[in-house]
Amino acid sequence: MLQSTLCYLERGDAYLMLHRVKKEHDANRDKWIGIGGKFEDKESPEDCLLRECREETGLTLTDYRYRGLVTFVNTEWPTEYMHLFTATGWTGESHVCDEGDLAWIKKAELLTLPMWEGDKIFLRLLDSDEPFFSLKLCYAGDRLESAVLNGKQVEL
Repeated sequence: MLQSTLCYLERGDAYLMLHRVKKEHDANRDKWIGIGGKFEDKESPEDCLLRECREETGLTLTDYRYRGLVTFVNTEWPTEYMHLFTATGWTGESHVCDEGDLAWIKKAELLTLPMWEGDKIFLRLLDSDEPFFSLKLCYAGDRLESAVLNGKQVEL
């Protein structure tokens, strides 16, 4: 079982997105995702969030919000618990990321990008300012087979 964080830095009508194109053996290869990564020993979700954001962007978050827990189940990988955040405040200057290309993408254009189908579900939840939620996404490889939001099946 893995634990990770994912954060969407928000500036006006855009999110800072990471196009995962630089690592050869990457489950997220060629997909657009938020900023984040796996927990290190003794880290809380917030510790991991702040470290990963600093490592991937060079930015230090000053205003962020814990939005939900996403459980990823996949036939090809161990189960992952992803702690989902949004952020509206930070300091510092962004730098080049060694995991992919960073870009500010308008929220209205997000769903047209190559991404996991389940990400589209939680991006809609973030957009509608849904209260803290639990979302379980079950995949067979790249194909989303089911989604359960707060214990209730979601239509795909």
